[in-house]
Amino acid sequence: MTYYRYHFSFGQGLTPAVKNLMIATGVVFLVQQILRTISIDVYIYYFLSYFALDPEKVWNQYYIWQLFTYIFLHGDFFHILFNLFSLWMFGGELESYWGRRRFLFYFFFCGIGAGIFTVLLSPYPVIGASGAIYGILLAFGWLFPNRPIYIYFLFPIPAKYMVIIFGLIEFFSSGSAGGGVAHLTHLGGLVFGLFFMAYPAIRQKLRREYYKRKWSQRGPGGGYYH
Repeated sequence: MTYYRYHFSFGQGLTPAVKNLMIATGVVFLVQQILRTISIDVYIYYFLSYFALDPEKVWNQYYIWQLFTYIFLHGDFFHILFNLFSLWMFGGELESYWGRRRFLFYFFFCGIGAGIFTVLLSPYPVIGASGAIYGILLAFGWLFPNRPIYIYFLFPIPAKYMVIIFGLIEFFSSGSAGGGVAHLTHLGGLVFGLFFMAYPAIRQKLRREYYKRKWSQRGPGGGYYH
């Protein structure tokens, strides 16, 4: 568990997109608990079968919507608590920095991207917003690299190092499905988040190289060699 000294109070930090994501996730979790109470068979063989991310169903039955719906499902109270707490703690500042639309695009880009990563590399079904949350952690460390994060409320560490530590943990754990933790999905969120954050700089560099090459090919009098 991580914590950092947020410069807003709780009410001010609950930005509109973050609030709506938290409400939607909470409502879906409530539906999960109701269905589980009414009939565990209906919950597992119908609800989870259609809305959890199952790579086999995506490949063989084209359940493409699962790449979106799995984000809102959670396994237990502590699973949803950690994700919603992290969403509030880091997502609010990202939304304030980017604006609502860009923040939501990034959230689902990382969440769906983490799902694609999972479908390509793992046979195991997954649920949860953790892939999107790990993308949010990466963006926070990228934009606010020296912001102190308090590990277990005690030890301050700059956000950039926290992201590196989390990334290494997920990378070296990605070959294991033990403990019910979707390490590959977490890693996928980090990978897609890194691509999103680095893409503008990569595009600018490629554009400079293109025009540099184009200029070097110009012949005398401004013409081009053939």
